[in-house]
Amino acid sequence: MAEFPEPESRRVLTADCRRCSALVEARERISWGNGPIDAEVVVVGEAPAAGDPHAEQWRGGNLTGMAYTSRHSGRKIRTLLAEADIESAYYTNAVKCHPPENRDPTDEELANCRPYLLREIEAVEPAAVLPTGKHATRTVLALDDRSLDGFVDTVLEPTRSDALGVRVVPLLHPSYQDVWLSRLGYSRDEYVAEIATVVET
Repeated sequence: MAEFPEPESRRVLTADCRRCSALVEARERISWGNGPIDAEVVVVGEAPAAGDPHAEQWRGGNLTGMAYTSRHSGRKIRTLLAEADIESAYYTNAVKCHPPENRDPTDEELANCRPYLLREIEAVEPAAVLPTGKHATRTVLALDDRSLDGFVDTVLEPTRSDALGVRVVPLLHPSYQDVWLSRLGYSRDEYVAEIATVVET
């Protein structure tokens, strides 16, 4: 079962950021990465959830100020990696602020946040980076000036990032995991086992 992160594990890179005016207006809090600074993997989400103010603990990154802390996606990805025997993970987002109306982050917003993401990954020095979903994968590949033609074909296909000096292993975004698993020919157990194998290699 997923454990809620300790607030002390929140890694604040700047007290305030105003690079994206639309995100500044829409956010409640900047959602920073969290987890051990010596984690074996860095998990990159797309953007923080709007948040549920009525939730007891898993209120979402926009309200907690910590990536992947929503009741749905946050618990789901943390449980998935625990089942894959990944004991130490640092969680962050491609975009640190909640986009208005739950829209996708823009190219400009992804580019504005990319230096923060690079600083986080360089600080952790993980064995692998696990972007979850299309936008997270796109922004990680952009660190090597690479584009993303089709996301689904990249899932669980390791690639080397020269900019980061690590393997990149794209995963399904937890929000769409149940929809896409069967289309990719995986049961949940097979998907968990494959994550464990690919990340370990």
